[in-house]
Amino acid sequence: MTAPTAPVLHRYAEAVAAAHAELTRLDQASGDGDFGDNLRGGLRRVLTELDTAGQGPGASGTAGHGFDVAGRVFLDEVGGTSGPLFGLLFTEIARALGEDPATGWARGTAAGLAAIQRVGEAEVGDRTLVDALAPAVAELERGAGFAAAARAATEGARGTAALRARRGRASYVGERARGLPDPGAVGVALLFEALAAVEEPGPPSDPH
Repeated sequence: MTAPTAPVLHRYAEAVAAAHAELTRLDQASGDGDFGDNLRGGLRRVLTELDTAGQGPGASGTAGHGFDVAGRVFLDEVGGTSGPLFGLLFTEIARALGEDPATGWARGTAAGLAAIQRVGEAEVGDRTLVDALAPAVAELERGAGFAAAARAATEGARGTAALRARRGRASYVGERARGLPDPGAVGVALLFEALAAVEEPGPPSDPH
C-alpha cells in the first residue's frame, strides 16, 4: 500500500478512455453529456504533467505525488460538476498518502468522501458518485483491501440504476435516467478498479 500513485493514475486513465463512450451516453441521459470528456481530458492533463516530470507508469517517487497533481488539475482546470468533486477526492488522497502511505488510501478516500458531501450535500441513495464512494471507503476502513473496495464501488455504481436522482443535474430529468447507472458513480468505480488492478491484481469486474 506504499507504492507511488502514478501507476494507478495511468491505469485509471486507460480505463476511463476505454469507457469514454459509455460515460458520455450515461451522462447524456442524466446531465449535459460532458462527463466522459471532462474525466478523460482531466486525466490526460494529469498524465502529461506526470510524464513531463518523469513520473510515468513505472516511476518511483513520493506516494501522494500523482494525486497531488490530479487534485490541482481537476480543481483548477476541469469543468462541470465533476471536476471540483473529483479534485477534492484526489486532493485528500494525496494529503493522506503524504502523511502515512500505509493508511493513506483509507484515510484519504474517507476525507474525500466527507469533503464531497460537505460541498454537494449528497447522501447514499441520492444517485450520485457517493453511492459508489461510500461503500468503497467502508471496505477500506475495515481493512478489507482494495479488491473488496473495488467490488463495493462497482456494486454501488450498478445500484444507482434503480434510484431516482435527488442531487445534481440528474435530479432535474425525473425518470429519464432510471435504469442507467450514474456516470459519476461509474467513474468512481473505475478508480477503485484501477487501484485494485495495480495493488491486488485479479479478475476485473465491470462497473457498467
